[in-house]
Amino acid sequence: MSPADHARSAANLHAAPSGTTKRVLLGRPLRSDALGHTLLPKRIALPVFASDALSSVAYAPEEIFLVLSIAGLSAYAFSSWIGIAVAVVMAVVVTSYRQNVHAYPSGGGDYEVATKNLGVAAGLTVGSALIVDYVLTVAVSISSAAQNIGSAVPFIDHHKVLFATAAIVILTAVNLRGLREAGVAFAIPAYAFIVCLGAMVLWGLIRIFVLHTDLRAPSSNFELHAEQSHLAGLAFVFLIARAFSSGCAALTGVEAISNGVPAFRKPKSRNAATTLLMLGAIAITLFMGMIVLAERLGVVIAEDPATQLTGAPEGYRQKTMVAQIAETVFSGFPIGFYLVTGVTALILVLAANTAFNGFPVLASVLAQDRHLPSQLRTRGDRLAFSNGIVLLAAAAIALVWAFDAEVTKLVQLYIVGVFVSFTLSQMGMIKHWTRHLATETDPQERRHLHRSRIVNSVGLAMTATVLVIVLVTKFVAGAWIAIVAMVAVFLVMRAIHRHYARVAVELERGQWDGVLPSRTHSIVLVSKLHRPTLRALAYARATNPDTLEAVTVNVDDEETRRLVHAWEESDIDVPLKVIESPYREITRPVLDYVKRRRGDSPREVVTVFVPEYVMGYWWEQLLHNQSALRIKSRLLFQPGVMVTSVPWQLRSSSRLSDDRN
Repeated sequence: MSPADHARSAANLHAAPSGTTKRVLLGRPLRSDALGHTLLPKRIALPVFASDALSSVAYAPEEIFLVLSIAGLSAYAFSSWIGIAVAVVMAVVVTSYRQNVHAYPSGGGDYEVATKNLGVAAGLTVGSALIVDYVLTVAVSISSAAQNIGSAVPFIDHHKVLFATAAIVILTAVNLRGLREAGVAFAIPAYAFIVCLGAMVLWGLIRIFVLHTDLRAPSSNFELHAEQSHLAGLAFVFLIARAFSSGCAALTGVEAISNGVPAFRKPKSRNAATTLLMLGAIAITLFMGMIVLAERLGVVIAEDPATQLTGAPEGYRQKTMVAQIAETVFSGFPIGFYLVTGVTALILVLAANTAFNGFPVLASVLAQDRHLPSQLRTRGDRLAFSNGIVLLAAAAIALVWAFDAEVTKLVQLYIVGVFVSFTLSQMGMIKHWTRHLATETDPQERRHLHRSRIVNSVGLAMTATVLVIVLVTKFVAGAWIAIVAMVAVFLVMRAIHRHYARVAVELERGQWDGVLPSRTHSIVLVSKLHRPTLRALAYARATNPDTLEAVTVNVDDEETRRLVHAWEESDIDVPLKVIESPYREITRPVLDYVKRRRGDSPREVVTVFVPEYVMGYWWEQLLHNQSALRIKSRLLFQPGVMVTSVPWQLRSSSRLSDDRN
């Protein structure tokens, strides 16, 4: 059958009534060899991977002002200095990550850097930190979008949780259609945000410094009652540090590009590094522009407007900083206000999309290393990591409901994870350059390695300092929840890895003792050459069938090559047939092969033996795919086909046997 025939056949299969809804929502499945066509150019990769960091300018400056409001309006004078400090840290982090994408372009990002240079424990620490951070990215970004839209649409302000949930569901559906489709769909809103916010900052600065227009925000006439007006000494330093740590939310999302290098077009590393540079330049410019404008316009932001503001009209609803600046800069031009608030809400939704691209890739890498369930490893019909996308959406929705979509509550949990990964990544890169310096003899290359190590050393000093500040200033406010979540994820991943390691030892190829049955089969399904496979083959030989063959489905070229090589090197005299599966399915190719076998010999009874192992705990079942169950359930409906399970009981299954006895 030609490739075109295979494609038409697969399309017809997916056109069946049971798959119609899925096809309408997600689109037609893509072949594995179409992966190259889904790779992203820089112009699409920027909105896909950098929207989180770009969108942070919509809420990070506001968080600085909110914290400073505790000490009154006079504390706002420190906002520019805090902004400069945040901008410097961002510039250093972007510079260091440009080195990361060249040194480790495989997509593991900080996790790979930490694992290879600092050990498995450090890698899992980074992995758990990033997992928590990605979930928080979705929750914070979507909640912030609801808050910004609520500034213009009161209905949304009163139903933020419902709006956030619906937005997450829509994002999930779009991402399940594939990375490239999601990137194209979100590119226009992302660039619209850059243009609109850039125009607002530029026009505002021109009106203030060139045209000398006296611009004052409506809230500038309000008096702000400080919650703690007599802060001094260490207490005031603590407040400044807390404002700085809140402003460092602007750095979230920088690491997403290092995790997404495989999604870039060639040359992957260079394109990723260029995208990082563009991200840093745009984000720093907009971030500082927002802070300068807020200071010049006299924007007043209070944590509790009802009690802290005097002079506000009755029923006053505090608008976001972006909305207040846009309303003032575009006074007399309401379209400008609605454009800015609209695209800000959109970019905040897209910021969540950064996590939808970063989390599934990271989860896949962790699953390959057997730290997460194997279901997260493989791609779905549209070549996206579908299971990871759905898992992220479910976790984010739970968080939104738990915290009522309140940005101020959620942001206290934020950035702890990302700075844990930043710090360990910098440590790993320093060790990486040191290791290369030990063997490099070329003087020019050694100078390059020394410069790289200095960059990462500066990055380590800054990110470690920020991490300490974040932990000290935000621990009681909610950061402890994020830390507990990271520890929990870390322990779960260690437990999963121990389980997979234990199962691998139990299934390792070797001799086995067992009673052979009196009947055999015609086809043995093979996934790996291990003990369950050897038992099934032994059963087959004992029955002395007319024909006997082993069949495997190729869903991963590398694994299939290893299996074929091991089969040829073994003393097994049963031929192994490889069935190609361009759509990465297992059940359908097996069904088609059995049908063809039946068609060639209508009077022959085909017996399919399915090797599988039995576990005693429900959670163990979740950690292994259900291919055997799906194949058996489908084969039972085929006329002239007998299905036999060949079980291999793992040690945990003895628990149920003992309980029943």
